[in-house]
Amino acid sequence: MTDSLRDQLLGLGFKAAAPERKPEPKRDDRKRAGQPQAPRRPSEKPGRAQERPRQPPQQQRPQPGPRARREDIDLAKAYAIRAQREKDERIEAERQKQEQARQRREAKARLAELLKDKALNDPAADIARHFDYGGKIKRIYVNAEQLKALNAGLLGVVQLDGRYLLVDVTVLEAAADIFAPAIALKVDPSAPAGDDPYADPQFQVPDDLVW
Repeated sequence: MTDSLRDQLLGLGFKAAAPERKPEPKRDDRKRAGQPQAPRRPSEKPGRAQERPRQPPQQQRPQPGPRARREDIDLAKAYAIRAQREKDERIEAERQKQEQARQRREAKARLAELLKDKALNDPAADIARHFDYGGKIKRIYVNAEQLKALNAGLLGVVQLDGRYLLVDVTVLEAAADIFAPAIALKVDPSAPAGDDPYADPQFQVPDDLVW
């Protein structure tokens, strides 16, 4: 059919017949016929799952060397030794405190036994003899004769359970040997008069003065 005849037929409404295509041979047929096969995609590999990208290995911390470990052990030992020493010191301080308290109790008990029936306090005394004891001004009432003897060092004052007892010098010295902190007033007759201003009989502190 010439091109002019073909054009005439097309103009009359006839369609040109499409050339017949041969079916593509299957993959197995191409393999048997020796034809090249299309390359497979990685996801189409038979029998194998798609590989995941490998994660980078985690970095491990460097392990301390023998010298660093030895220094850590020595430091821990030093802390343990210091803690034990501080504990021993606290225990020893508490032991000494309890021992001192025990000794004070025993000394006061012996002092109370010594002073039994030896106090010379006069219930009718009306002269206030002041003295410094424990950083505060204290007083004891004496009569005129007791005041002279007290200022001459022949009498003294001992504190026991919050009371001030007037005793002679012999008992005062024995009390000092048992428990020296209990000696409230001991006059040295050879000391200058200015050392004890309260020894002057003319010196009086008002009874209503709060010390």
